Amino acid sequence: MKIRGNKKARLYLVGFLWYNGFNTVNNKKKQLSTGIISITSKGVGYVTIDGLEDDVLIEPQFLNTALHGDEVEVVLFPQAKGERLSGEAVRILKRAKMQFVGAVDKRKGSAISFVVCDDKRMYVNIFIPPSESRKIKNNDKVLVRIKNWDDPKKNPEGEIIKVLGKKGDNDVEMESIILEKGFQMAFPPKIEEEAKMIAKRAKPIPEKDIAKRRDFRDIATFTIDPEDAKDFDDALSFRKISEDVFEIGVHIADVSHYVREGGALDKEALHRGVSIYLVDRTIPMLPEALSNDICSLKPREDRLAFSVVMDISADGGIQKIWFGKTIINSNKRFTYEEAQNILDGKEGEYRDELVRLNKLARLFRKKRMENGALDFDRDEVKFILDAKGKPVTIVKKRRLDAHKLVEEFMILANREVASHLSKEIEKINKGASVFRVHGVPKQEAVNKLLLYLKVLGHTIEVSGQSISSKELNDIFEKIKGEPEEALVKNVAMSSMAKAVYSTKNSGHYGLALVNYTHFTSPIRRYADLLVHRILEKHLKGEWLSAEEVERYRLLAAQLSAREIGAVDAERSSISYKQVEYMSERVGEIYEGKITGVTKWGIYVEESQTNASGMIRMRDMKDDFYIFDKTAYSIVGQRTKRRYSVGDKVKIKVAGADVEKKLLDYVLV
Repeated sequence: MKIRGNKKARLYLVGFLWYNGFNTVNNKKKQLSTGIISITSKGVGYVTIDGLEDDVLIEPQFLNTALHGDEVEVVLFPQAKGERLSGEAVRILKRAKMQFVGAVDKRKGSAISFVVCDDKRMYVNIFIPPSESRKIKNNDKVLVRIKNWDDPKKNPEGEIIKVLGKKGDNDVEMESIILEKGFQMAFPPKIEEEAKMIAKRAKPIPEKDIAKRRDFRDIATFTIDPEDAKDFDDALSFRKISEDVFEIGVHIADVSHYVREGGALDKEALHRGVSIYLVDRTIPMLPEALSNDICSLKPREDRLAFSVVMDISADGGIQKIWFGKTIINSNKRFTYEEAQNILDGKEGEYRDELVRLNKLARLFRKKRMENGALDFDRDEVKFILDAKGKPVTIVKKRRLDAHKLVEEFMILANREVASHLSKEIEKINKGASVFRVHGVPKQEAVNKLLLYLKVLGHTIEVSGQSISSKELNDIFEKIKGEPEEALVKNVAMSSMAKAVYSTKNSGHYGLALVNYTHFTSPIRRYADLLVHRILEKHLKGEWLSAEEVERYRLLAAQLSAREIGAVDAERSSISYKQVEYMSERVGEIYEGKITGVTKWGIYVEESQTNASGMIRMRDMKDDFYIFDKTAYSIVGQRTKRRYSVGDKVKIKVAGADVEKKLLDYVLV
């Protein structure tokens, strides 16, 4: 039997015949597999299945109502030689989510509406029946829940949960981003009230709580944070023991003292998982009565802390270490800029302490880099907004020595807590902890990175099957200051496995550490709160029971997912503001750098704002360009002009779609 027609038609017919028993012999052997489906913005699915090296392609006509993140049952089609493994989603086992944010599309005089979802991976509009449609207006932003969807020939039917307001309003768009990722802006009133009561009872701190703690209130202590920070997780104390030995304390807000395990406040914090930092606001994990007040290590106020106190020699050696509950009183609240001014030579309070801490931080950083820790430092952008939340200026945030000083001591504390817990668990052969782990890149990703580097003129030899973090850092060192530095780091980052939380300690590739955890930010990360509780148990000679270990394993996976959602929300708010900023500057000319090349166009990142946009091939009228996949380039057939990844180009803003967060550039 010979099947004619285009590839998609042939694939559809083969799939149909296969699934419906055309090949009766093989149909008896047909096996169903399960996995999590990822949907692209073009409505194409890919299912990751254990035991298969490649993802299974699910064409749009074979999705059968499967949505991004769903757990699905898949039947595999016969694989033709040289073609990708493909299949059909035949059953939805578990829905990832049924609530979406989008804009109302309501035609004048119509009794029905559709919601066009913000999530580009939601490939179909949601139908709103007349009974619900009366609640909404055209171009309203809404939160909608799909009631049921089991017929791929029909649009899913939804019900309106909340009307957010008019599309384009800053507050509406920021809330849309938060809700779309499954988070909530406001706390339930009962949770707010509970937090206020806890804070009220904690002032002043009861003597019985102070008596159990090591007192650091007479030792020089300070915080270093962003200028606009309101919650201060961490403080550093410094005491000179001798000319060459210093006692340095890393003091972390003792959130676990106030947020008791299993309570309503604890459950709300767990549900949120993390604080979210959008361009114009913070969505805290804990109510402000805790996060900005009683837990926050405010200057000149007694505060409870959980501390890592180390005796450190001038050459960076740790001679002694102590973990425990403390009471502190921060003498000074530095901004990063204030601390940097002192490090740069200006006079100021605690100058000697800051200079000594900075020398040690540089030693720690140098040692980490020599061991293979990756340096992904890259300039970030900061938005200056007007009263309505519109960006009027975008500036680059400089990464200062003051930032690195704090970072090094936080990494050190996290490492030492993880090492202590790892040794304790191994010693008693019981329990577990929550570690921050980061896996080795997959071979396919490494090969892609090496090819990318080769195209840019850097031939790198690797010693093993994968690339070591030290080898990768050597690459970064070679391209330091080169035009392609930021691009290579971006590609390298995208080739990495994501760092996650786990009860199995498999090490941290990016930091080149055998032991690592998150201990230093319990105000804004629930994982750190878990680690505080685990460390306190071990200091009392206790450990997690088998039941608790299993619960913490599930919590680690849950918190990893919440963190990904929060990062997506933060990036989405940045993209929105970048496009909003550029939408007011259509026709203006900028400099940029080519970050990607495809058969439909080239991606360019504008140099000052980091705003990414596309130059479409169809808009390049000066020649007919051919895509050279092997060289990450496009080449003009007549002029032989070549545009490659890393090239600097002049661009003009041709268009901006704020709703879709997309920019169009043209070459100048």
